[in-house]
Formats: sequence, structure tokens, C-alpha cells
Amino acid sequence: MSAQPQRIDYPFSAVVGQDQLKLALILSAIAPGIGGVLIRGEKGTAKSTIVRGLGPLLGEPGSPRPVVDLPIGATEDRVVGSLDVTRALRDGEAVFTPGLLARADRGVLYIDEVNLLADHLVDVLLDAAASGRVTVERDGISHTSSTEFVLVGTMNPEEGELRPQLLDRFGLAVDVVAARDVDERVEVVTRRLEFDAAPERFVQRFADDEAELTRRIRQARTDVGDVELPITELRRIAAVCAHLDVDGMRGDIVVARAAAAHAAWRGASSINADDVRIAVELALPHRRRRDPFDESGLSEQQVDDAMDAGEQAAQPDPPPPDDDGPDNDGPDNDGPDADPDGPGGGGIDAPPNDDGAETDSSATTAGSDDAAGPRFTAPATAAARVRNLRVAGVGSGASGRRSKAYSDRGMTTRAIQFTPGTSVHVVGTAMAAIERAVSASSRVVVTGDDLRGAQRVGTEGNLVVFLLDLSGSMTARKRLDSVTRACVDLLRDSYTRRDRVAVVVARGSHAEVVVPPTRSVDLAVARLSRVRVGGRTPLADGLIQSLSVISAAAQREPARRPLLVVLTDGRATGPGANRNSAASGADALTRAHAAARGIARRHIDAVVIDCEQGMIRLGLAAQLARHLHAPCLAIADLNAHSIVAAVRAAA
Repeated sequence: MSAQPQRIDYPFSAVVGQDQLKLALILSAIAPGIGGVLIRGEKGTAKSTIVRGLGPLLGEPGSPRPVVDLPIGATEDRVVGSLDVTRALRDGEAVFTPGLLARADRGVLYIDEVNLLADHLVDVLLDAAASGRVTVERDGISHTSSTEFVLVGTMNPEEGELRPQLLDRFGLAVDVVAARDVDERVEVVTRRLEFDAAPERFVQRFADDEAELTRRIRQARTDVGDVELPITELRRIAAVCAHLDVDGMRGDIVVARAAAAHAAWRGASSINADDVRIAVELALPHRRRRDPFDESGLSEQQVDDAMDAGEQAAQPDPPPPDDDGPDNDGPDNDGPDADPDGPGGGGIDAPPNDDGAETDSSATTAGSDDAAGPRFTAPATAAARVRNLRVAGVGSGASGRRSKAYSDRGMTTRAIQFTPGTSVHVVGTAMAAIERAVSASSRVVVTGDDLRGAQRVGTEGNLVVFLLDLSGSMTARKRLDSVTRACVDLLRDSYTRRDRVAVVVARGSHAEVVVPPTRSVDLAVARLSRVRVGGRTPLADGLIQSLSVISAAAQREPARRPLLVVLTDGRATGPGANRNSAASGADALTRAHAAARGIARRHIDAVVIDCEQGMIRLGLAAQLARHLHAPCLAIADLNAHSIVAAVRAAA
């Protein structure tokens, strides 16, 4: 049998541009305790090429360190390793079977599309990368081993973001984009074609550059432990993090480690302000994002302002004033009249009184679909805590935080048939061995046939389809504000619960799928911001479109269960109908109720959020909910404790 040809990776030093990304990887290679690098960017920006080229730089010449790929569908046992349960139960020996983390030791662990990896696996990887140790615990048996690797994750933000808590766990983060300079793009293509035509010759062309990079990284790894962190630079780091309102202390620690690595990289024995600035640019932008609707990244001006604040904090405290000197702090300097924004001052004008007369720009001409109504605008407010809207029963979908599901994590409920990759139910296994021994009148010895798996119930993410009524009956200013706030709060909730979301908007002459199923809530809000409000209410069409979205998604992900959330006041008007005609309105309402019954027959869980407000209420949303076999929640009760009970009651 012929040997497999050795893989030849594109040289790290041959990559054109992407200097910030290359520096982030080098710093993580110098100081793995930084916690790895998250690379975010569009497809075709050399993310994978650069990462794979890092491995040869980490070892000795001729013996590169491994670059281990972690598949998205990997189990926890495959990642961290596992115990030989049969030998543990039979002989009392904790024999450890290494996983992918052991293979990546002293090398690179690479996760493509890390945002699609299960959260619990990301937690395990980040813990191991930061601590240099991996612990395997199974049914009361524990094994700990050391491992050191550079963790690198790549992702396309359009396919869904990492939760802020996980973003914070990555040491450094870099956003990459394709070059816009023509000459640079030409050089990228030229080098790639040369490599594809003659890989060995191309690698040899950059051999000296690769050897020099390897030498510098090895020397910096040796020196980084001796790099001095002066108190002035430590104060600078603390002031910058405080100025940028970075939560917790992890940001301060990572900036200090990255600054030390950069100082070692340039051959210095002490950290200076330039090292801190570079570390800030790599370690802090992704830590400022607490909400899926916050902007990511730091502008040059923001970095400059933060460094200015750090410069002031880094300076030694001024000496105390001479007590015998004249007191110049008289009332003319700091008295109440000195405030330029105080009474009679020239400060910023107060905002206009909200109670004053105001033209309602959201009003639209009744019956006119072409009236240019206002756009859907996400309110800039703090996120509200939305109680969990759950799908009934127990599913088996992708890991998430919404509905109950059978998973490899969670509470153990009972013993089941053992299959590779499942946890072992120790009590069930022992009982099976005892029963077999008793029936055979032999001593108890655990064999492979006795193994029983542990059924665990955790939580899954769902497909949440929002049907949003943005018709003329919903566009009065106060009502529109309530609807948009509720929709955004629900989108935020879906983001934290790892759902896929889709948005169908019903307004005008038809319903429109403005957001197909996606994990990117950013994308959902961006698409919604371009939607006009006002016009008729094609509620039946909206329900039909929602069902179509759910059916199509089921073909791609049959295990992901749907939840339909309808935000409406329940009114319905048909295309071309006269809104003053009771007959046409009744017909549109009948068709909407028929569409709702069709969804109910498919056993699709739904929740209706009643957006009707005012003194006189028709209760049409509650009627729609009855046809959907769904609970009906008042929009004001969206954050109330009664939601969970209401949803469960409908199950």
C-alpha cells in the first residue's frame, strides 16, 4: 500500500496583507495563556490558510507542530478524551483515552465556524486553552492531564454571533476583510497560482523567511516570562479598560499578557505604551459588546481617547498643594454660578417636552399601500428580561437554551441502551452486571454487554418564526413603539437561547419574509430596519407565509422544532379590500382564522402577543389564538411571570 503524500501548507510568511491577524496569532503562539484568537470575517480572506501556516513555525526546523481540526459535530468525549469505563468498573483502573486536545498539545487547535459549535464544547476548549489543563469527569471518576495549544476559531458573523459571554473568553479577536487595493489583490492571486503550480518550489522560496519567524517566536517564548510590567503601564492598562467600560478583569489580564508577548516579540525587556496600545486593539474590541445589537470593534478615535485616559492615569500623582500658599479656589471658581450648564448658563438646551403637540408621522392614509410610513426602528434601550416561551414536549434538536430536549448534557433521567458517544449510567450498568451474575450463579464481572447509557435531558434551540403585524391598524406612535420594543426584546431572547430566527412581516397588499431562518439576530434587526410600516393587514397571508417558512426549514433541519410568535392586534383586511366594508373585513378575518387552524392541525406550537391598546378593545387577537390553539399574552405582560404557565397550559 502506497504512503499518502505529505500535505504541503501555504507558508505563513507568504500571505499578503492581514498583518493584524498574523500578529495576533504570533502573540498567542508566544504566550498561549492569552487564550487564543477569534477570527471573524467573510469567506475567502485567507483565514484558514494563515492558521494552517502557523503550525510549522511552532516546532523545530523539520518537525512542525500539529494543526488539529476540530469538527463541528465532535462529541465532548472525542474532544477532551474519555475513560475506559469497562476497565474502570471491572478493574478499578482509570485508563485515559486521549482526545483531540492531546493531539493538539504544543500545536494549534483549529475550529472553523466556531460560532456553530455547541456552547458547552466552546467552554471546555477555552478553559483548556487558558489553564493548560484538561479534566475529564465521568460518573464520579476524574482524570486531569496537561495540554498547551494555540486555540484559533474562525467564523462568518452573518451565520450567527457567539454569545458575549463566550466572546469574552477568547483572548484576542480580529476582524478580517479582503483587500480593496488592486495591486495587493493581484499579488494575492499571483502567489496563490504559483503555489498551486509548484508547491515545493514556492515553499522553498520563502524558506528563509519561515526560518527567521520560527527563530523569533522561539526566542520570544523563552523571553516572555522575564518581561517587566512597570507600574505605570499597569495603571495605563487599568485606566484604558475602565475608560472603555470593559466588564470584569479578564480584559485587563489579557491586555497585560498580550503586551508582554509583544514586548518579547520586539526583543524588549519591558512593556511600553506602544505594546499596550497594540494589545488593546486586539484584546478589547470584542469585550465591549454586551448585547447582540451593540456595534463591535473600536475606532481609531476611541482607542486614542482610551490611551489618553491611560496616559493621565500612568503619570505619578502630583504633589499636594502648599498649605501656606494662597487659596485660589474662591467662590468665583467653583461656586454654583460657575456651572455653564446651570441656571442662566449657556449649556445644552433641554430636550423638548414630550407632552407638547406633535404631528404623528406614523399615520398613513387608510387603504393606501403606497403611503410612505415610518420604518421599523429598534429602540436604543437596555435589554428586557423575557420569560422563556417553550415548545411543548421533549425534542432532540441542536444544543440551546429554550425547550427541553434529549442531549449529551443535562440531568440524567434513566438508563438506556448504550451506544458509543453516550455517557455511561453507572448504576444501570452495575445492576445489569449483577442481574446477569445472579442468573448465571457467577461472580459479578462487568462486560461490554452490561454497559447502559445515561439518558440526559437538557435544552435545545428552536426555530422561532416571528409574524409581525406592521399594518396601518398598528402604526399609531405609542402602539408602534410597544410593538418594536417587544419584537426586539424577543429577538434578544432568541439570541441568548441559541435559536434560529425568521421574520415575516404582514403589511400592505401581501406578507413578506424579510428574514429567512438565520442565527444572526444582527441580520434580522438590520433587515427589519428597512421595512416600512402602515397599510392593510394581510394576516392570512402572513400565517401562510410563516407556515411555508417552517415547512422549508424542516427539510433542512428536521430535529429543530418550530415556535411561531405572532405580534398583532388581530385585525385583518384583504388585498384590495375596502377597509370601511364590514363584509370584506369579515371575509379577511375568516381567512386568517382558517389559516390559523391549518397551522394548529400541523401541531406547531405558537404564542400570540396581543398588541391591541386603548380603552376600547375588540379581542380579535384572542380569537386568533384560539384558532391556533395557542396562549394569548398581552404585550404589557411579556415580561410577566405568567408567560411560562400560559405556554405550558396550552401544551
